[in-house]
Amino acid sequence: MIIAFIGLGNMGGGMAVNLAKHHDVRAFDLSADAVAKAVDAGCAKAETVEAAVSGADAIVTMLPAGAHVRAVYADVFDHADKGTLMIDCSTVDVDSARTVIGKATERGFAMIDAPVSGGVKGATEGTLTFMCGGTAEAFAGAKPLLEIMGKNVFHAGDAGNGQVAKICNNMLLGIHMIGTCEAFNLANKLGLDAQTFFDISSTASGQNWSMTSYCPAPGPVESAPSNRNYQPGFAAAMMLKDLRLAKEAASTARAATPLGAQAEALYALMEAAGEGGLDFSGVMKLIDGSL
Repeated sequence: MIIAFIGLGNMGGGMAVNLAKHHDVRAFDLSADAVAKAVDAGCAKAETVEAAVSGADAIVTMLPAGAHVRAVYADVFDHADKGTLMIDCSTVDVDSARTVIGKATERGFAMIDAPVSGGVKGATEGTLTFMCGGTAEAFAGAKPLLEIMGKNVFHAGDAGNGQVAKICNNMLLGIHMIGTCEAFNLANKLGLDAQTFFDISSTASGQNWSMTSYCPAPGPVESAPSNRNYQPGFAAAMMLKDLRLAKEAASTARAATPLGAQAEALYALMEAAGEGGLDFSGVMKLIDGSL
């Protein structure tokens, strides 16, 4: 199978390489360095979007925002062969996902939105979680490719529902992480060390993923970014992007998300302080006053 992969950033690069272990992958990105890394790892270089997608059986994209998805697919639709399967793994606003998939359908293409969870490590190791929106037929066609790049692949329903699942999940994650940071900071201020609090709370009702798998306090979870000066991981700037998407979606849906809004405000403070490049668990530094 010939696969065009467009967008070779921190996430897309690893995903393309994993696909190249099983299929012929034509890699395209505006960054020459990103393309070179993909080529060194087994992909073929595509000079343009047209060169990448012409004659491809499937197209996978991993792009920064909705505007990029709309622009790239406007080009893709003009050059892809009929019957080409399209998979957009970007995290974007719901409206962009639904609009682009609608245009793909009008042009006779099968397409799904399939945003991911799992970070750079998951992209590199092929252990991502995919949340997919689109028809059952399009999902069935995409699933074998997604299973090469991830270990959990879910069909969330109609077009755009993958984005809905992603932004709701990450809003919850952002809220959990801030609450976990507050708890560890308070425990420390009151004289209870992080390891002891972890040992207790990780087996009590306060237990959550942000604590047990990604602890924001240095010490208890060896693999957590907190033990390598909060190097990402999943950058705070990316969490802020997702929280802003959730806030926008909540406004459109007239849904109350007061904690989501507060989480967005706190991560905006991290960005304003010039620390958006830290892991999102680095919000601990904002909570404890060390930022």
